[in-house]
Parts: sequence; C-alpha cells; structure tokens
Amino acid sequence: MKRLLPLFILVCLLVGASAANAQIIVPPPCRPATPCGGVFTDPDWLKLDYHRVDVEINNQIATTSIDMQFTNEGSALAEGTFIFPLPEGAAVNQLTMWIDGQAIEAKILAADEARSIYDEIVRQYRDPALLEYIGSSALQANVFPIPPGESRRVEISYGQVLEVDNGLIHYIYPMHSGVNSRRVIEDVRIGVRVNGNDPISTIYSPSHNIAVNRDEDDTGFLVGFEARNFRPENDFSLYYGIASDTINVNLLTYRESANQEGFFMLLVQPPVSLAQERIIAKDVIIVLDQSGSMSGDKWQQAQDAAAYVLDKLNPEDRFNVVLFSTGWRIYSQDMESPAQVRDAIRWIRGQEAAGGTDINGAMLTALDMVGERPTTILFMTDGLATEGETILTHDILANLNAVARPNARIFTFGVGNDVDTILLDSIVRDHRGAGVYVRPNERIEEEVASLYNKISAPVMNDLELDFGGAQVDWVYPAELPDLFAGEQLTLVGRYRQSVDNLTITLRGQVSGSQQTFTYANLDFPARAGGEPFIAQLWATRRIGDLLNSIRLNGESQELIDSVVELSIRYGIITPYTSFLIEEDDILSQQGRDRAGESFAQEAEALARDFTGASAIDAADAAASMAGAQAPLPSAPPAALGGGAGDGDLFYDEAPANPIQTVNGKTFILQGEVWTDTTFEPDTMTTQRVDFLSDAYFDLLAEKPELAPFLALGERVIIVLDDVAYEVVSTQ
Repeated sequence: MKRLLPLFILVCLLVGASAANAQIIVPPPCRPATPCGGVFTDPDWLKLDYHRVDVEINNQIATTSIDMQFTNEGSALAEGTFIFPLPEGAAVNQLTMWIDGQAIEAKILAADEARSIYDEIVRQYRDPALLEYIGSSALQANVFPIPPGESRRVEISYGQVLEVDNGLIHYIYPMHSGVNSRRVIEDVRIGVRVNGNDPISTIYSPSHNIAVNRDEDDTGFLVGFEARNFRPENDFSLYYGIASDTINVNLLTYRESANQEGFFMLLVQPPVSLAQERIIAKDVIIVLDQSGSMSGDKWQQAQDAAAYVLDKLNPEDRFNVVLFSTGWRIYSQDMESPAQVRDAIRWIRGQEAAGGTDINGAMLTALDMVGERPTTILFMTDGLATEGETILTHDILANLNAVARPNARIFTFGVGNDVDTILLDSIVRDHRGAGVYVRPNERIEEEVASLYNKISAPVMNDLELDFGGAQVDWVYPAELPDLFAGEQLTLVGRYRQSVDNLTITLRGQVSGSQQTFTYANLDFPARAGGEPFIAQLWATRRIGDLLNSIRLNGESQELIDSVVELSIRYGIITPYTSFLIEEDDILSQQGRDRAGESFAQEAEALARDFTGASAIDAADAAASMAGAQAPLPSAPPAALGGGAGDGDLFYDEAPANPIQTVNGKTFILQGEVWTDTTFEPDTMTTQRVDFLSDAYFDLLAEKPELAPFLALGERVIIVLDDVAYEVVSTQ
C-alpha cells in the first residue's frame, strides 16, 4: 500500500508550508513573517494536543477512527483549509470537525482533483512534501478562524478491505511525519482490535513497539501503542496471519530492482498454545552463583528466580540444581521429577551466599548431568571466575565445549556490572541459548521469569531449513533456535536469483523423532517491489552480528569495512557509527576512509573491554541489533543527542533527522541536500533539474515513482535505475 500521511499539517500559521503530523491546513497566500489577513505566519503556533486512533478489523474489514485536537498558541487568528489525504481504497463514512460544538461538512476530492490542489500548494509554498500523496484522493473542509488560545477537534472515520498476501493480512495507518517538521504530538495512542472466525498465528509490527493481548480462543487480539511527546518516524504497520494447529510459515520479500539481490523475511509461527501431552518433556538445570558477592538482596532475588522456574515445570519435566561459590554443591545425584520441587526450594532457601566463584567447575558439573532429553541450563552469576579455572576465558569455553552435548541449551543471566561479558556471550553463542544482563537497578527474578516463560513449552528442536535450491546467504539468526509455543521465529536473509513456486522445508526433532514440514507455492520474485523495511531489518541484524564478532573474536579490517559500508548504505546509526552524521562527505571514498579509521578505534575498544558497565552496554547493543524484530530507527541515539529522558528536548529543539529512509532508499542530509546513499560522488554525474520548474513536474509525470523521494525537500539527489537525478533550488 502506498504510504500516505493522514496526520500532516500545513498550517495557516505558516508560509513556505512546513510538514507536520496530521491534517493539512492551507493558509491564504501571503508573504513570510508578515500578517496574512490578520493571521501571522509562525509554524510554532500550532500545537497538536493529541492524536488517537482506534481500529476495528472484522474478518478483513478495517474501520479506522481518528480523533485529534490542535491548539493555536499564537497571538493572532489562524484559518485555512483542512485537507486529509486518504489511503488507497479507503471509503470515508465520517468526517466531523468540531468548532464551538458545531460540525463542519467536508467533501471528498477525487485523485485528479486532489493532485491539482497538491501541485498548487507545492508551487505556491515551495514545499514538496505533498508530492508523496500524488495519486490519492482526499478530504477537504474549511477551517473557521481559530482564535489565540483556542482548540479545534477533528474526528474522521474510514473503512477499507484488507487483502491476504502470502498468508498475512497487512494493516497500515499512515502517520509518518514530513521531514521538514520538528513538531511533536503531546499524546499518541493507537489501538487495533481484530476479530475473526479463525485462530490468529503471527502478530508482527515492523514499525512500533506494540503490546499484544490475545483472546483466550486465539480468534482475536488487541494491539496497543502509546507515547508522549512523540514525533512519528514511521507509518504504523501491523501484520497478522491465520493459524493452524501446526507450524505456520509466511514469506515476505523485497527487491529494489531486478538487477540487485533480493531480501526475504520468513516468519515461523508454532502453535500459540499446546495441549499438555504435546509439549516436549525437557530437563532443567539451574546453576546459581552462591558467592559472597551475591549476599543480600541479590541472593534473595536469585532464590526467588530459582523457585519461580521450579514452580513452572511441566508435569513430565525433570530438574536439578547446582549452587557454586568456592566449589559447588548439587541438590540431587539424579534428575528429579516435579514432585520434589517443594523440597528443592526449601534446600535453596536454606543456603547462604559466601565464598569465591568457580564457574568452570559448576558448569562442567551441570553439563555432566545432561542425558538424552532436550536440556535447558539456566546459569546465573554476578562476577568473574575467582576459583578453579580463572586465567583465560578461552580455557573455560574450551572445557565446556569438550563435554557439552548437542541437546543442551544454555541461557545466561549476568547480574550487575562485574561479569565477564565475553564468557557469557560466547557460552550463549556456542550452545544456542540466549543471554540477559540484569543491571544493578533491575530485579533478577523478573528477568529470569520473562525468559523462562518464553521457553517453557518446547515445540521442536534442532531445526533445519531447506530453501529448495534457492541461493540464499547471510541468513539471521545464523544458528536456528528451538521453537517454543507462542514464540515466533523471524528470519531475514538475502536471495540471489528469482525462484517461482519455491518449496521451503522445515525439519526438526519432536520428542526424539524427526518431523518434516513443507511449504509450497512460495516465490522469490524477480521484479522490484515488496516490503522495503526487510532490507533495513537485514542490515540491522547483520551489523549486530558483525559487532558481536568484533567483541568476541577481535577486530579486523574486513569487519570494520563491512560495518561502515552497511551503516552508510542503510542509514543505521549506532553509538559506534556516528560518522554518518559527523562526516560531511561520507559518501566519498575519502569520507569512508575517515569513517573506517574512526570506527577502527571503536572496534579496538569493543574487543578489549570485557567487563564493566560499558562492556555490558556494548553487549546489549550488539545483541539487540542481532536479534532485532524491526529495523533500527534512523534517529540519532541518545549517546549522540542527549541522554535518556531528553526526548522532549530532542524532538522540540533538535534539527530535522539527518537520515531518512523512503521506500527502501536511505538519504543523508549533506549540507542542504538530501543525498541518496547509493550516490557515488567520485564516479557519478547528475542530471540536474530546477526545483518547481516545468522540467521538474515533467520528470515527475514521466517517473511518478520519484514522487516520495522528491517530497524530501527542495534539494535532493536520487539514484534510480543507475541514473542520478539532482534537484537544485533556484532560491
């Protein structure tokens, strides 16, 4: 679906109209910074108080209801025309604008009529932001004068039919902010209620951090998103699929052009819940640090965490406990049934924290307990090895790898800032688990409970995927984790050649026996198109994997060059890639060389620092990127633009985001020019066209696919089909 902007404001309070986040209010013509029929042109006068969206989807019929309010904070009247670009295929059943308790009627503009209005506004106010709505219909209503200090409320409702594609239903609410705006929304709330006749499987948003509440029968769900002082960076996007009682697979793809590699995302969704008899029986071994540094609240929380896990065992599970300090002690010589849980909890609670930290001995003891069953080892520690094997992390890892069995999965919990992040993350990497770092202000039992709830009901382990001869590479995660009930597995990768009627085969172990699932009639298309976010999500995960490789294995020029190239191409800013906004000529070879030198110093520190708060920050950052469920936001991180809690200041006073991703292309603001990151200034020449000239609109008519890129601003460089177009400003 074409990206639209139903929350987009061109206010009468402005000339040289500035894009914001909602409706379009077009002022009568006047000169900048002068009175306009009694209305002064100041874009900061209009405040968007709230923006609330309620969506009801019943069997693919979506009704979107919008409620927003804006206030004139200036000292003069504001007036203009309200224009609302409509999503493709939307059927409006209500537009109500409340002014002093009175409803204002509106009319629907056909796409060609709306186009003429958009063109007129673009020419008159020298603001191209409306160009991305070319081809869409719109609503229009007059706005009565808004006196200073007064507010106006707008309510809109429209309906649309959502199609099923690749087994998924996709809903988009267009709320992306124009790049020329710094305006924020004080209060944002989006709620989506889905009701259907069939159970729901996948629920996925690549754009927003949503909360999901499923119905008990899984035929419906509620999704929520809320934020304060919020500047939209993306349209709200939601996918969901229809479930079965087996493992579902959904395939999404993206290809910028037919002569470039494609990208894919594979969503693997096991059943949301399983009958007790279908849950794979497992062994659980808790390895708990009992050293003196754990005494006090940490030891109490660790005991509570162990008790929580033991209380959540399935009836056919077995368990054991290893406590370690100077040496180690075990609860039982044998794996025990849940009937012994109460006694084991009493035993744990009767222990005191004292002594040193023998990680090597404790983990070898736990691995020696692993039998034929799938085994989950939960390892909690708050420090470095001070007993037993203490000299080299490599030696401990080698000892563990020498005795570990392939059916054991190790999940680590590093408590506090004094842990060996290289050791813990290497254990997770080598033994196909996951790691969590519990900061000093966080509670151990909450972090352990959160992870264990996700892995308590295994569906299939030892997964293998066969892409039927299709050429795929750089698939993430590289090592497939086990599948658990209700936990979706998201894979991203690249494909080299197009394949029609592709069959993907999934194999794995279920209760010790091999099972195979096949998914036919899938496509890796040759044509350009698809979901652009997939490429950026792939790049996010790849950079995370590269950062982890640097941390765990040391830096190399190849790794450094790869991070720099991916960061530039896809506009991914991290605390380690600030060169994207610091280097004025980052797209030139000279700029890339300086970026490589800068990142090389960061990479050296990443490989050197293994403990302390900064090492944990680095571990968390790399892990978050490597396991990202959505593309990394392109806004500068807190480390570059103020610390946590400075969001209001950043949104209100910072300049426009210097990086924008539009329809899969990334642009960097260099000087005053939005420049396509695929542009190579050392080797490419541009075809120049004057902004708002006849040639400009002729080019747009000839290549309408340029519209969303031209909407970035007056000065843009775009590479399309290996041709670089440069829009130059005549003022």
